[in-house]
Amino acid sequence: MTENGSEGIGTLQLGGDLTVGRLGFGAMRLCGPGVWGEPEDPRAAEAVLRRVVELGINLIDTADAYGPEVSERQISSALHPYPDDLVIATKGGYVRPGPGRWKADGRPQHLREACEGSLRRLKLDRIDLYQFHRPDPRVAFEDSVWALSELREEGKIRHVGLSNVGVRELVIALDIVPIVSVQNRYNLTDRSSEAVIEACEREGIAFIPWYPLATGRLARPGGALDEISTRHGATPAQVALAWLLAKSPVMLPIPGTSSVEHLEENVAAADLRLTEEEVATLSG
Repeated sequence: MTENGSEGIGTLQLGGDLTVGRLGFGAMRLCGPGVWGEPEDPRAAEAVLRRVVELGINLIDTADAYGPEVSERQISSALHPYPDDLVIATKGGYVRPGPGRWKADGRPQHLREACEGSLRRLKLDRIDLYQFHRPDPRVAFEDSVWALSELREEGKIRHVGLSNVGVRELVIALDIVPIVSVQNRYNLTDRSSEAVIEACEREGIAFIPWYPLATGRLARPGGALDEISTRHGATPAQVALAWLLAKSPVMLPIPGTSSVEHLEENVAAADLRLTEEEVATLSG
């Protein structure tokens, strides 16, 4: 990281050939309300993306469903031609009936079409990390993963990732194609993916927690999070990020924001070091 960031949090290897810092950026919030349509200020959204790169973040996470299509177009508009070390991770497997509405579509043909669309919008010949957004209960999970495996063999994607899966799905997918990342909801108030994180640690797979800044009642005045934040002169969100980074060496948070100021605050969390006791207290 540069400027407000820190190299002390280290890097992760995705598939052995991509090196990314352990703090990325999630681009979902750069769309309109309900993750639908253009943001109120498209120029401000592009300014955030450019600042992401200036701060040394080299992983940007997006999806064809964000907008839909809006986020991917923003990224290419703001940053193409891309820096050599920038990894753009996108996802396929959702369709959007309307604002705030999401419908899984894991059909192999849909995933192929979604990938082709992402390639066009991002102005890429190959997507570094393409993630299956969510298993579709109407489609055999293996069929969806095989579709991504074929796209990888064709050179349209470099590495395959999964999102919103359990250990069972991860094991199934690993029998089909190498998996380099899993992206599940995980934060101070939602620990339901603990077993998945343990599996990722065993397999050397990056774990990308989405919705990483949720603090819930933990941030109430006088609570442990409030006390630790005050002790470090940090915000609760910064402590939440520092806690994630301390929890596991494979953790790769991707906090998102539509504000340059909040982006810089999030990146500053890379400099925050919690004690083992503080991590344990927040983990309790």
